[in-house]
Amino acid sequence: MTATDGTALSYLSAEDIDARIEDLGALLRACVHGGAGVHFVLPFSQSDSEAFWRQSVRPGVAQGLRHLLVAEKDGRIAGSVQLDRDTPPNQPHRADVTKLLVHPDFRRQGIARALMVELEGLARREGRSLLTLDTVTGDKAEPLYASLGYETVGVIPGYSLHPSRGWLEGTTVMYKAI
Repeated sequence: MTATDGTALSYLSAEDIDARIEDLGALLRACVHGGAGVHFVLPFSQSDSEAFWRQSVRPGVAQGLRHLLVAEKDGRIAGSVQLDRDTPPNQPHRADVTKLLVHPDFRRQGIARALMVELEGLARREGRSLLTLDTVTGDKAEPLYASLGYETVGVIPGYSLHPSRGWLEGTTVMYKAI
């Protein structure tokens, strides 16, 4: 798949994750060091980042419970997003959007939007009709999600620590019927 600007979009298998672990680690590490509120705090090393992909993402991908979509540009992984389909038996129609990441070198180029549009298409093809997510309140991603039709459920104040500054930030919970 190719986005309009030549960015290549592809889903990675568990074996692909193994082969691209350094690139995935570099993406996550750059985002965390750039201030992204994606569950990690500084210091955050390349090995910490690679451990996340191996231990938290790869098992779900291997079991078919999670999809990992990446965007590649200029030979580098420029961004990624995940669709977590590991829902309870009474929620087979729903999935969670997690870890939308765009490397600081590639921001403001439409990569996040392209990743989300493709991921929503996959969710529809798989029979999912409701997507949920959360994002740091006031973060740059919040208006992106709103522009894609996500509705705000509410804000949980003091939800998590800022990755480098140590203060508590709120999280905005959102959903979209697709």
